[in-house]
Amino acid sequence: MTRVSTAWTAHGTTSDALGALAREGATGALSGERGVVHLAAGRVVHVESAFTPDLGALLTRSGALTPDGWWDAVDEGGARHRAGHHLVDSGRLAAGALEVCHLGALFDAAYFVLAHDSRAHRFRSGAAHWLGAVRSVPVDSVVRESRRRRDLLERIWPDPALDTVPLTRVPEADPADLPARRGRTLTQVDGVRTAADIAAALGCHTYHTLVELRRLAAAGLVTAAPPPPAPAPPGPRTPPAVWDDPDAALLRRLRDALEAL
Repeated sequence: MTRVSTAWTAHGTTSDALGALAREGATGALSGERGVVHLAAGRVVHVESAFTPDLGALLTRSGALTPDGWWDAVDEGGARHRAGHHLVDSGRLAAGALEVCHLGALFDAAYFVLAHDSRAHRFRSGAAHWLGAVRSVPVDSVVRESRRRRDLLERIWPDPALDTVPLTRVPEADPADLPARRGRTLTQVDGVRTAADIAAALGCHTYHTLVELRRLAAAGLVTAAPPPPAPAPPGPRTPPAVWDDPDAALLRRLRDALEAL
């Protein structure tokens, strides 16, 4: 059993914490502000972020796998941390296809966890992901690739807010002569969807979508959507209806008529 110290808590950022855990050969899950990095023997085996489509979404929306096939693998192999192996063993997916898609999802999510390196929150020693190990990657390779992607996006358009907020088209901007992928990306910009939403709709990685969105922003075609308007303050309360006192004389006449009947 690998002994894991708590030295990572002395490091402020997620990448620093990962470096400390890699040196210890740690196994577990490190939570950061924008996602979770899963380690096995000090190497990265899986990364999750709410800002990227997960592996299941990428496989099913690309047509590589049916939704039923994916959920069967999760149900059958997830409890034993072998969902990925079940996909291959059942013949639903080739091992090479799973590995390529898994690495793409891993680096996609790692960009959000590490590129804007925030403070690590918690390490759960021994925690294993239900997918199981498909292929492990050294921590320094994941950190280096995340920074390379950040630097490339900043050269295209230096506004990281576009990565996470709803996006809208710039009114009256001319989108003529766009490359096919960029044009498809632009059709998904509706003032509500974020980059992750657009990537999920297109069935592709968020990072590739970010490249196209930042190029669209640099061309003056896309910008961050304005925040929704604040709710209007409550108006004056309508006073309850007040009924006038009934005509006492009329009531007496009605009473007398009823008694006469």
